[in-house]
Amino acid sequence: MAGPFGAMPISGIVRYRRDPRESLRGAGVFALEVLGMKIIKAFAALIAVLSCSPVLSAQDKKAANVDASPPSIALFVHQSVYSGKAAIREKIESNLSRACDRLDAPKFWIDLESLSGDPEALVFSPFDSYEQMEQTNADWTKFLAGHPDINRMREEIAGYIGSERKVIALRRDDLGYLAENIDFSEARFVHVLEVHLFPGRESDFAEAFKILADAYTKIQANTPWVVYQVDAGGAAPTFLVVRPMSELKQNDDLMAASGNLMDAEGEQGIETLKRIARESYATTESNLYAVSPEMSHVSKPFAATDPDYWLHRGPDPRSEVKPDPKPDANRSK
Repeated sequence: MAGPFGAMPISGIVRYRRDPRESLRGAGVFALEVLGMKIIKAFAALIAVLSCSPVLSAQDKKAANVDASPPSIALFVHQSVYSGKAAIREKIESNLSRACDRLDAPKFWIDLESLSGDPEALVFSPFDSYEQMEQTNADWTKFLAGHPDINRMREEIAGYIGSERKVIALRRDDLGYLAENIDFSEARFVHVLEVHLFPGRESDFAEAFKILADAYTKIQANTPWVVYQVDAGGAAPTFLVVRPMSELKQNDDLMAASGNLMDAEGEQGIETLKRIARESYATTESNLYAVSPEMSHVSKPFAATDPDYWLHRGPDPRSEVKPDPKPDANRSK
């Protein structure tokens, strides 16, 4: 059975090739506005976050790569790297990904790096089900037993991880907008909005995003997002709104048209959104990440949209990386 990122089971990470700060100009409107704002202002910023992409006509739309569609279950792993160790860890991770491509490793990942908030990698591991998650872990363990060199690189990488937080979340199909059109293989940036609610307020969140989705449908906005609800590893209730982008320019295209969204919501809808933000939202955090294909390992069906971008070609041309003498092997991808 085909997995969300290809024919094999999936598991993953996310990071970047260039200095991420080079891409920050013009991105702050959605990446930074939410942070530090009062709750009622945060929801206004949320509307701005989801407004930042163009309106497309029906003929402009194209079919998404089903092997790169949003998974039913996602494992999000937040990782921070020890100060001064980012460069060497990046080189080892790139070597690891290249080796996994060459050996057709049974575990896939995308690698992202934060462009806002605290410096971190976000490990994104998609699965069709908990059963597939279990099978993937079993296949990966067997693979590592037969390739001790891969396991050694994993242990080296683990020595540079300062902290790690794992969250398992379930896709909420009733709360997304055009989620069936999302193609992660075309993503070069990913925006994640994390919303912590007061206990018992899940229905308010659902109502708010249905109002937003209805408004977006009216103006035919091409602003797909997918919503995940945290199932384990985080405070409940918590929702993650994930919005992949092919370029940051998408956040400039609709700024002048944001008034159309407000009109589509209507006065009653806007008041409802404000009430929900005031009564139901405990905290919100908005962050932007950039995709790094050179530290990712994806399936060939996933990469079919742009194989030159995703797949590693030939041996690593860089010099061999020498690990620190005493890596901490207590953590793993």
